[in-house]
Amino acid sequence: MNKPIDHIAIIMDGNRRWARAHSLPEVAGHEFVVNHVIEELVDECVAQHIPYLTLWAFSTENWNRSTLEVNAVLNLFRKAFEKNVQDLHKKGVRLLMIGDLSRFPEDIQKNVARWIEMSKDNTKITLIIALNYGGRDEIVRAMKKLSVENFPPEKLREISTDSFGEFLDTAGVPDPDLIIRPGGEKRLSGFMLWQSAYAELYFSDLMMPEFRTEALRDAVQDYGERKRRFGK
Repeated sequence: MNKPIDHIAIIMDGNRRWARAHSLPEVAGHEFVVNHVIEELVDECVAQHIPYLTLWAFSTENWNRSTLEVNAVLNLFRKAFEKNVQDLHKKGVRLLMIGDLSRFPEDIQKNVARWIEMSKDNTKITLIIALNYGGRDEIVRAMKKLSVENFPPEKLREISTDSFGEFLDTAGVPDPDLIIRPGGEKRLSGFMLWQSAYAELYFSDLMMPEFRTEALRDAVQDYGERKRRFGK
């Protein structure tokens, strides 16, 4: 029997395809997930005593989409920080962010910092949102931290697979036990490259707006039926 799950991470894929299938504007898929799906998944993780949930909401590659869509998504983030995050805070959700936030407009950066500070003592669950996140970018930024701190050669030789994690965005957070990707694609697309070394992977053909409570329960049940060997 696997140990209890400490951390689930979800690659939120399929929003635009879901919107197109319903003859809706592409941003409607993102809006549906923010307004109807995220809180539901958080509640289910709380019910199953899963202390960490990471959601990949915006990748480093998403800036390459149309200006219209990017601006719509940024405005959705603004609305989410006004209402949705407040609702989660009231439920005792602690909020963290991973990714390079420096590319976002200043008001979004300030809202992120404000909610991280406001929710820091919440203990119900830690919700980690990946914004402008890419696994390769995260590792490069970690290496730059090593350079910035001017590690002498003898110090660099002391860096291990354990201590390197302290320079990643997820420092202090357990690696995901289970990574879920809705949307039908069967790849990680660079998500949590370092942290996913021993994660179990679960792929679903459901689009992210369709990935609700029952779908998450199915993924957790599937995880429970696997045997994790960690190279043993």
